[in-house]
Amino acid sequence: MPVDAREYAAALGQYAAGVCLLTVKDDIDDVGTTVSSVMSVSAAPPLVAVGLHADGYPAEVLEAVGTCALTVLAAPHAIVASRFSSAGRPSARHLLETVPWTRAEGSGAIVLAEAPVALDCRLERLVEAGDHVLALLRVEDVPVLNPAAPPLLRLRGRFVDETGAQAGRG
Repeated sequence: MPVDAREYAAALGQYAAGVCLLTVKDDIDDVGTTVSSVMSVSAAPPLVAVGLHADGYPAEVLEAVGTCALTVLAAPHAIVASRFSSAGRPSARHLLETVPWTRAEGSGAIVLAEAPVALDCRLERLVEAGDHVLALLRVEDVPVLNPAAPPLLRLRGRFVDETGAQAGRG
C-alpha cells in the first residue's frame, strides 16, 4: 500500500533540518529559493547535494548557468526563508533590501553576510529523484564563515532556532 502524502510529510517534519538559501546569478537577474534538503556528500572533492523541485525555475536556471551559492541561514533570517519559499517571488535582490549581502567571487551569486556559512559552488550534475532533482554541487570557496551565528532550522513545518523556539520573532 502506498504511503499517504500527508502522513509522509508529517513524518519527515519531525526531522529538524538546516535551512539554506540557494541563489543563482544569470545574465538577466538573481534567482533564489529556500531549501532544507541539503547534505554533505564528500570531503575530497568537497561536494554537497541539494534537493530542488524538478519543474521549478531555480533548477532550470541552475542547470543553464552551472554555478550557484548556498547560504546556510541564521535564526534571524526566518523572514528571508519565508520570502524565498513563496511562489511568484520577485528578484532575489528585491527580497533582500534590508539584509546585508555580497556576491560570491566564483559564481557571482548572492550570499548573506551575517549567515553561519556560505558556499560558492559549481554544478557537477543533476540527478532525477521523483518530483525533485538532486543538484550535486562542487564547493569551490567558502566566502562566509561565522561559526557563532545561530542556525535557522525547519521543524514540524515551522522555522525555529537551535532551542526550538520560533525564529525571527524578536
